[in-house]
Amino acid sequence: MAFAAMKPTKPGFEEHQEALHKIRITLSSKNVKNLEKGCALIWFLVPKTRLRVKGPVRMPTKVLNITTRKSPCGEGTNTWDRFELRVHKRVIDLFSSPDVVKQITSITIEPGVEVEVTIADS
Repeated sequence: MAFAAMKPTKPGFEEHQEALHKIRITLSSKNVKNLEKGCALIWFLVPKTRLRVKGPVRMPTKVLNITTRKSPCGEGTNTWDRFELRVHKRVIDLFSSPDVVKQITSITIEPGVEVEVTIADS
């Protein structure tokens, strides 16, 4: 009964069914400007390849705090230094074949930006 409900397609208009994978590109950096430049490079490359894209999604910033004593010997007044490291993260999801990812990941991204690519079946 399921075959009767399906509409036959016209010859020559069959969709090219290629194995689509969900590809997640994770960019992380301490410098926001370099991170945004990397996201922009990927974002401008995507329309040329005609992919379905979600992102860049801004993930919460991780703030790492370290508090230390200023005095090396421990004597004197109790003065403290507070250091902070902020790690910014962006996530871009692509739905495409793995060979297209090679084209996208072959671009050069600013120094200090870490790129992680994971491929999963969708």
